[in-house]
Amino acid sequence: MLTGIQVALIGGDARQLEVIQKFSELDASVTLIGFDNLQHVFSGVTKVALSPQALEKSDAVILPVVGTDDTGAVESIFSTSDIAIRDEHLLALPSHAKLYTGMAKPYLKKLCSEHNIELIELLDRDDVAIYNSIPTAEGALMMAIQNTDITIHGSSCMVLGLGRTGLTMARTLQGLGAHVKVGIRKPEHFARAWEMGFSPFYLGELSNQVTNIDLLFNTIPTMIVTAQIIANMPHRAVIIDLASKPGGTDFRFAEKRGVKAMLAPGLPGIVAPKTAGRIIANTVAQLIMDDVTTGRNAQ
Repeated sequence: MLTGIQVALIGGDARQLEVIQKFSELDASVTLIGFDNLQHVFSGVTKVALSPQALEKSDAVILPVVGTDDTGAVESIFSTSDIAIRDEHLLALPSHAKLYTGMAKPYLKKLCSEHNIELIELLDRDDVAIYNSIPTAEGALMMAIQNTDITIHGSSCMVLGLGRTGLTMARTLQGLGAHVKVGIRKPEHFARAWEMGFSPFYLGELSNQVTNIDLLFNTIPTMIVTAQIIANMPHRAVIIDLASKPGGTDFRFAEKRGVKAMLAPGLPGIVAPKTAGRIIANTVAQLIMDDVTTGRNAQ
């Protein structure tokens, strides 16, 4: 339980509802900022406007998956008011307070560093990324089905990258009966892909490997699906780029050549906000409980 722990949530989308529910159940004192249009009633939860006074007793501050933009602004679908994190807000936090978000842009990193506030980026954690890879793969499949006139079963699919998302994507396609090629860089990943029944190849061979594929799923966040690669792909092929913005595909050239290409970051929050919210809620709650336990043991 988190009785006596003060948690402030600032902005967000439907995923945050699961976070609020989790902390309410754990008996934390929850303050909502940027939720003035939220109709749902949670036990032990209060709504306030963003101010230094609203944060001065907070043990933890939870921001949306993309914490702030490059000016400090925080998005919230539950408010029409502008919300922005400034110096005075972090100055008001207790020295032991921690700030949690999915991924932080330079503005937020710099602000936390200047005020010695520990910043936890949840999407950097292997467990969160692996859990999130499940709704990501399901969302990518949904897009593939909507944008092709063939079945996944029997199709020729390619996955670039065998990281946390790439491995789940490749396994999911294989489970549906697709022929799955996997583009990798490391010999150990090549061996693992071969052991799992995929058709691995090194990324240096990508240009020759794309000549007869139906679907390409990219998870590599650097320019990898270049104009030269797209020129070798059949016109029927569909590219679904799962890498963070701006992705790893030359979308301009794909459009020019008539190859359908889509950037699809943030799929967990789009296709399964309840599941994605639970992943965040469970992870942050466990981290805070670990801190509480460590603090008690140190006394």
